[in-house]
Amino acid sequence: MIDIAEAREYVFAHCPAAAPVPVPCREATGLVLAAPVVAAEDVPPFANSAVDGYAVIAASVAQAPVELPVVGEVAAGAHTSHVLQPGEAIRIMTGAPVPEGADAIVMVEDTERIDGGARVLVRRAVQAGVAVRHAGDDVREGTELYAAGTVVTPAVAGVLCSVNAAVVSAVPRARVAVLSTGDELIDDGSPLQPGQIRESNRTMLLGAVRDAGCEAVDFGVVRDDEAVLEAVLRTAAETCDAIVTSGGVSMGDYDVVKAVLSRLARMRWMQIAIKPAKPFAFGILASGSRDVPVFGLPGNPVSSLVSFELLARPALRRMMGHPQADRLQVAAVADEGLPRRPDGKTHYVRVTAAFGPDGRVHVRSVGAQGSHQLAATSMANAIAIVPDGDGVATGAPVQTLLLSVV
Repeated sequence: MIDIAEAREYVFAHCPAAAPVPVPCREATGLVLAAPVVAAEDVPPFANSAVDGYAVIAASVAQAPVELPVVGEVAAGAHTSHVLQPGEAIRIMTGAPVPEGADAIVMVEDTERIDGGARVLVRRAVQAGVAVRHAGDDVREGTELYAAGTVVTPAVAGVLCSVNAAVVSAVPRARVAVLSTGDELIDDGSPLQPGQIRESNRTMLLGAVRDAGCEAVDFGVVRDDEAVLEAVLRTAAETCDAIVTSGGVSMGDYDVVKAVLSRLARMRWMQIAIKPAKPFAFGILASGSRDVPVFGLPGNPVSSLVSFELLARPALRRMMGHPQADRLQVAAVADEGLPRRPDGKTHYVRVTAAFGPDGRVHVRSVGAQGSHQLAATSMANAIAIVPDGDGVATGAPVQTLLLSVV
């Protein structure tokens, strides 16, 4: 057996980040910037009003309450050529350009329209600059907004559009083929025949691939036929950036998957010192000038999910340039014991995690921990890392991978 750290190091060394491509900013959410973004424009591009109200010269309302003539109106998207004079007011809407000469905005709640709106009563004085958003108040032209390696969140994408960074250099989203193998698997809803089971791994892994930020491509269930499997794998390698399979990697497995992958790819068949997910395979399938990583996950559903989380997911995210490829890991408190026996392996215990009144993350086992018991694991939002030994006592700290927000 090999240590999980050795397995991860080997896999990651063969999964470099893809070459950057130009991406429209409106399609870049979830991607990683490959080059800095420098603002080409001020945001906002002109001084504008932060509220609905009246543009004034602050000195004109210093003795409020005071009545002023309303000499114009300006809405968002419009402008006025009138230069505001002392003793005048211009009605203004949120986001509209501040008229030349004005230095403050009186919010509409502090005013009263008179003579059908021809005049306005200003009840409260304002200081110069009040409710005025100055040009460049958010972003100054020439400022480096984002460094290479920044993940484009929805807010980042909005800022990119606001500075007219219409196209950015980003690492593309990985296109990942997902398939399961085995004559025993069915997914058409028909009654089970002797020896058959319903497909679940492929459905689970398609979701896990999407959750990792990749584009998941469903290659279905492939029967135990070498020629069929080879054709599917070759097509997957030609059209995708990585391949995720489940089943056929354990020592005693029927050798169709091993035979085909060993012939097509440079494979390493591993036995990792972890529980679950001890068997794992990884290789490179050459397709033209491209090297396509192949992740061979075990067939037991919980093992498949855990090996995806520990090995495939971070590798795929590295291929997409993510600076934080792994799940967030925290020191949690075990609210109940997590017992185990020494066996030379690190155990990955599926748990529920939640913040306690002490502000720390607390975890409890979801119950059944068998590698085939996906129903219990489906309720887990974290995985506790229990080192070799006798386990973790109640109240003791335990390193925990968070699978979702707690």
